[in-house]
Amino acid sequence: MYKLSNVIVKPLQNFKYVKPVVMEYVLNGKRKTWNMLAVHKAVCILLYNSTREVMIFVKQFRPAVYINKIPEGDRVGVIDTEKYPINLGITIELCAGIVDKNVSLQQLAVEEIEEECNYKVSPNKLEKIITYRSEVTKLGSVQHLFYCEVTDEMKLNSAPQEEDLEVVEMSLSEVKEFISQRDCCTTPILLFSVIWFFNNKYKK
Repeated sequence: MYKLSNVIVKPLQNFKYVKPVVMEYVLNGKRKTWNMLAVHKAVCILLYNSTREVMIFVKQFRPAVYINKIPEGDRVGVIDTEKYPINLGITIELCAGIVDKNVSLQQLAVEEIEEECNYKVSPNKLEKIITYRSEVTKLGSVQHLFYCEVTDEMKLNSAPQEEDLEVVEMSLSEVKEFISQRDCCTTPILLFSVIWFFNNKYKK
């Protein structure tokens, strides 16, 4: 269960994972500038447990989603968490992680699967779906999407290493219902990967 308190919104001073930059350029003879963020590349993995026919996602609190659910006039300074509860920022996402090591993308992906979802898989179990660009107006970051089929026998007995994540399993009918919502608190790549799965892996 998540508990949110002591929320304060203020300008960013130190940049750890994002770096604001301005690009100046000339396009068709016109001088232009563009504000953007330099960020890490990432890997994302759609996990499907064939033993029980469920998809495996992660649930977590996303501050950016939370703050954008709050009216602009209430986004500065101390946030009233009674008025704006934590569920406004809870998302359902694919297992994912940034590319921050000098190893293969497949190796990074299997490490994220073990860390977040508690399954032990080998890199050769991964199927590459696509490489795409995320949020092209401000980020343009490179994202690598994989598919991985797991079984109950591959699940570890220990608890997942990520304390702020909750592993969520959905039956295929629940997944279809989830992505059919009018307001779906998830990412575009989860929606894409699920549709890819039903078109390519589960034609029943």
